[in-house]
Amino acid sequence: MSRWVCIFVLVLSFSAGCKPTVQNETPSAKELLRNPNNLGFSYGGFREKTREEAPTVEQVTEDLRLLNAMGVRLLRTYNSQIFPHAERVLEAIAVLKKEDKQFEMYVMLGAWIECEGAFTDTRNHAKENLQQNEAEIEKAIQLQALFPDIVKIIAVGNESMVHWAETYSVTPIIVLKYVRQLQELKQAGKMDSSVWITSSDNFASWGGGSAEYHNSDLLRLIQEVDYISMHTYPFHDTHYNSTFWKKDLVDTVQTNTERSIAAMNRAVKYAKSQYFGVKQFIDSLGIQKDIHLGETGWSTSSHSFYGPDGSRAADEYKQKLYYDAMRSWTSEEGISCFYFEAFDEQWKDLKDERASENHFGLFNLKSEAKYALWNLVDQGVFKGLNRDRKTITKTFNGNETELLQLVQGPPFKEKDTLN
Repeated sequence: MSRWVCIFVLVLSFSAGCKPTVQNETPSAKELLRNPNNLGFSYGGFREKTREEAPTVEQVTEDLRLLNAMGVRLLRTYNSQIFPHAERVLEAIAVLKKEDKQFEMYVMLGAWIECEGAFTDTRNHAKENLQQNEAEIEKAIQLQALFPDIVKIIAVGNESMVHWAETYSVTPIIVLKYVRQLQELKQAGKMDSSVWITSSDNFASWGGGSAEYHNSDLLRLIQEVDYISMHTYPFHDTHYNSTFWKKDLVDTVQTNTERSIAAMNRAVKYAKSQYFGVKQFIDSLGIQKDIHLGETGWSTSSHSFYGPDGSRAADEYKQKLYYDAMRSWTSEEGISCFYFEAFDEQWKDLKDERASENHFGLFNLKSEAKYALWNLVDQGVFKGLNRDRKTITKTFNGNETELLQLVQGPPFKEKDTLN
């Protein structure tokens, strides 16, 4: 039977009220998320300057082999049907599972949600882009039914409620509408009950920040989701809220690396405070929900807000410190962390190739592992594996001295110079 016939049959089964077949031997979302040994990553894998050129199944397969070798078992995607990416990811996982019965990879499938007139001058945040949002949700339902042993989580929207997402954000009631739709499918036996439904958003959107987000619609949404998927980005706040980042002039005796270590310890503490801020808010409501990190990361390049003339946050040394510390903390805390992100993508800022948004990956577009992964290269984890037909090598040709020479400590509170 062809894949398209399978999809048709599954769609018919929904209309007939039949429960899709589920492989019971695969773990539930709850089991996966509560096991921090299942490393999670946000995955795009787009190589080109436009998402219209999505990576092929073969390219995705290369990427998955690399990630699996690292111990990654959870991937997060962002769109279900706007681009062919998510479906190709699921197809590639299915192929790898067929080739190797021991291969494990599960997906947190995103459905993009946006307001009416998103990315235009006529956007209306109180209304939604109904046609596209419905198509995203319907495709997510179809893909979960087609790949029930792989799709374990569906996320309704990505940073779709946070107020600074002014080009596309919606109100919580719009997200709530689709969360309820998916929960009703589970209750009716038309979707596996072990699939967890959430929305993945900034910590403030989940009540962990300003009281302006605290409203009855958010309360109902918190009650409806199976768990909270929250984002925290100390990296961005080295510019926007740098009180934790800059230090007093008494630190001038420290070297750049010493000051960077101290600053990154503060950055991790800052991320933890946002997590526990969300937890405190939800606890205050008398609601018990798991909270996991849907996104956090650290960029390695910038010559504006986060570069030498800004907060000096972006470099591979600081990225490694953050990655290692966040993995250690979330493991100790017993929560999952979808680290953003696996691979650099250049479509995010076409005006500036050095822009921070293009450089959050732990692999760059040259198939080089950044400093955070050098130890895995040394251990031979990527031996025999390639990306775009290239062997995985280290950035800076593995020259740590050269890498450290580029590290700058954060600016001081009193003045923005090193002297």
